[in-house]
Amino acid sequence: MSSKSSVLSLYKTLLRESQRFSSYNYREYARRRIRDAFRDNKTLSDAESIKNQLKFANENLQVIRRQALIGDLYKSDKLVIEK
Repeated sequence: MSSKSSVLSLYKTLLRESQRFSSYNYREYARRRIRDAFRDNKTLSDAESIKNQLKFANENLQVIRRQALIGDLYKSDKLVIEK
């Protein structure tokens, strides 16, 4: 079973990596989904379901990293809300 510190580290890493999105909308969507997912799963007590959720979070971390890299290749103008 994962320790509380490793889960917290994964949470912070996901939030940090989501900040790399060049698009404001993608950034905010990713941050909202990460927070909601961790909030919804904070009461899990079954070791197997915790393990599955951590695996899912690590897979999503890789997706976020890939998408942020692709987003850097196709930059667009900043939105009014970002200026």
